[in-house]
Amino acid sequence: MKIWMLIILLTLSIFGDEVQEGFAEYDKSNKTNAAELFKKACDAGNANGCYNLGFMYNNGDGVKQDKLKAAELYKKACDGENADGCSNLGLMYANGEGVKQDKFKAVEFYKKACNGENAIGCSNLGLMYDNGEDIKQDKFKAAELFKKACDSENAYSCSKLGDMYSNGEGVKQDKFKAAELYKKACDNGIAYGCSNLGVMYAYGEGVKQDKFKAAELYKKACDSGITGGCFGLGLMYSNGEGVKQDKFKAAELYKKACDSENAYSCSKLGDMYYNGEGVKEDKFKAAELYKKACDSGIAGGCSNLGLVYANGEGVKQDKFKAVELYKKVCDSGNATGCFNLGIMYHNGEGVKQDKKRAKELFGKACDAQLEQGCREYKILNEQGV
Repeated sequence: MKIWMLIILLTLSIFGDEVQEGFAEYDKSNKTNAAELFKKACDAGNANGCYNLGFMYNNGDGVKQDKLKAAELYKKACDGENADGCSNLGLMYANGEGVKQDKFKAVEFYKKACNGENAIGCSNLGLMYDNGEDIKQDKFKAAELFKKACDSENAYSCSKLGDMYSNGEGVKQDKFKAAELYKKACDNGIAYGCSNLGVMYAYGEGVKQDKFKAAELYKKACDSGITGGCFGLGLMYSNGEGVKQDKFKAAELYKKACDSENAYSCSKLGDMYYNGEGVKEDKFKAAELYKKACDSGIAGGCSNLGLVYANGEGVKQDKFKAVELYKKVCDSGNATGCFNLGIMYHNGEGVKQDKKRAKELFGKACDAQLEQGCREYKILNEQGV
């Protein structure tokens, strides 16, 4: 028995050496040699060798890219208790790369990876529970998984856990904890964490309000391609908060974010073109941007698009279209949309005149803290409407 055990240990040592030699060759950019050594170790049952060779095939690194081969090797690594192999195989099933897409199978491999202390597996499984993606949505389970991954220094999971604490999803709402997690994520290179921490500094949530710090964090996020950071920084330049007011810079940042499909920025850029702030006044461009924002579900964009249709600015005047847009945003709780729709009913524009309906809409706008709505409601009330 002792002799057989010694043989096994010597065998493992030999194959472990081949993996280490493979790494050494890889580091020297001798990737063909590295692949051969990883293959030799894998063929002899070394799961690490299989994983490393799979990684090379998956990325076409030193070998011709072959997703099918990569999946096969990750499976072999996973069967050998290599958690990284399980995690990467889960990702391939999730995306349908090298295997037929199968989210249930992805969950299975993410679970196995997470149980093997693979933080990325825990994080990806957390995302699936968070979104209810081919698995029953469970925010509590998602938070638990993000915490496990974050505790293992997966910074992206720290950012996601920060979201959950900020919104009170799966955990008790705690803005202070959210800020702490966003900082951890930001400090470890997760730009979303920087952007969200910027929001907290801007509004004094979980941290002492500091507009200068917010601007700094927004810039860091924006420079890393996070559109929310560009939008936040644009707001600060537009309002002169935390930075010297600069409408031109604000327009530039809104454009950068809008071009990357940040719909809020499209709406804000539309305002700048409408008013000629930071850009040359252009009602046609404003209408185009409002439409883009509205089509992406931004209520303010829809409301402003209604306004340009009502006035025939940048588009052919169409009171009926204006009413349609105002109704859409009012139904979603937008106070300005309700107020503008009330004006249309009051004046009989695009709809049959109905002052009682107008009063209802002004009241709805007032309830949403829009002062103009309160004022118009009071006037109609005093008139006995």
